Amino acid sequence: MNRLKWLVGVLLLLIAFRAEAQEVLYAPYEKFDLNNGDFSVVGKVGLRTYVYRSAADGFFLEAYNDSMEKLATIMLDFFPRKIYETRFINYSDKIIVLYQAIETGKVVQYAALLDDRGRLLKGPIQLTSAKTGIWGPSRNYFSSAVSDNKKEILVYGLEEHGRTLNFSGIWLDDDLSNLQRGSATFEADNDVSHGEGIVDNEGRFFLPTFTPNGSRNYADQVWLLSLNKAARRFFIKELPLNDRYAASVFMKLDNVNNKLYTGGFYSDKKNGNYQGVLFAYYDLADSSWHNQKLIPFDEPLRMATGERNLKRAFNDYQVKQMIIKKDGGFVLISEDFYITTRTVTPGGWGGFYYSYYYSPYMSQTIREYNYNDILAISYDADGVRQWHSFVRKNQYSQEDGGIFSSYGLLNSGSSLAFLFNDFNTRSSRIQLATVDGQGKVEMQSLAAGTSNDPDWLPRSAKQVALRELIIPCLRKKQITFAKVIF
Repeated sequence: MNRLKWLVGVLLLLIAFRAEAQEVLYAPYEKFDLNNGDFSVVGKVGLRTYVYRSAADGFFLEAYNDSMEKLATIMLDFFPRKIYETRFINYSDKIIVLYQAIETGKVVQYAALLDDRGRLLKGPIQLTSAKTGIWGPSRNYFSSAVSDNKKEILVYGLEEHGRTLNFSGIWLDDDLSNLQRGSATFEADNDVSHGEGIVDNEGRFFLPTFTPNGSRNYADQVWLLSLNKAARRFFIKELPLNDRYAASVFMKLDNVNNKLYTGGFYSDKKNGNYQGVLFAYYDLADSSWHNQKLIPFDEPLRMATGERNLKRAFNDYQVKQMIIKKDGGFVLISEDFYITTRTVTPGGWGGFYYSYYYSPYMSQTIREYNYNDILAISYDADGVRQWHSFVRKNQYSQEDGGIFSSYGLLNSGSSLAFLFNDFNTRSSRIQLATVDGQGKVEMQSLAAGTSNDPDWLPRSAKQVALRELIIPCLRKKQITFAKVIF
């Protein structure tokens, strides 16, 4: 009996520990207007955690200690008046900032190097520029890719003209001291599109490229374009689809095993339903595709979606992340996401969840953003499915780009933690779903959802340590950053 009581006591302690396992620390509030401001989590530099915000009175880095107490505010007074886009790359002892400025009919890409206190060390360096139309900037003019070791940085521009894809890029090192330029052109059989660029630790650039086809924009051809640093010609390797159509293709580089993994969905028809998962890897050593598989969705997996129409159960899922595992396999993470539109009475209430941040009196046509369940599927190195897990959620908003929807992800190595807003209460409630190495899902509420809580933006979160996540939060015309310790 005493042993039984002891076991029950230990179990209760473990449950209590698990329930209190997350600690939330808030930084001080700063003035901020979402309509004309910008923000991002920079990350840890030495013993400091940095975040970025822009406001009417300037551009700032805020530095915090481990308790999220403010240590300093650094004004980025070298920024021009109109900033188009920023990206911060943090190191143990410095920060690189890539930023685009709007200047008289053009967008100009700059780079600057800061020390561990946010002080300007080098730059600003003008890298490249692009002309805009008479109405100003209208698209993403430049993108960037950073290697895993952060020693290779590529700033590049891509222009699609029908079947032609033009690339131009500038390679930087982590001291902004060695700039190399390259350009290349790719000609496809039909109109071409591309995915997100990747850079390996040697500076090689990889670009997934597609030819969208049909009303659903499935790809009837997929290529991997690769380019050595400062080279002038792509090396082209097509991924055989065997008369299938690919959708939501995602690629992730494994520098340890010198492979580039590819995951996505496929269909038998150009406007058909998703039939299963596309699996393959590209070996950088022999420049060839290997172990390509088309893995059909089985009936139990379709049934697990909870959808009435099982044939269409996966059609709205989009691949968001890929986690490379030690065994050479990966976890493919996708989210059920779609946008709809509807017409409302002029001047009428559009049903906005976050009505303070976005006015409902914009237009008769309202865009509705739907972010629903998350699906994680684990495969081994041979493409054999080990487990699958659904994280259930239902998020709906209007005319906000879904900024409060979707999720933030923390990868601890032994489990995945998904943080997201639950809109199904009067006040948003933060939900935490953890998925362990066997695919078991545990859900718990992280916050009470009171009127004093700020509104969290989980999809803008950044993992800054093995078990730490920094999440931007808004409260009216103020911004703060929450540190969640797992």
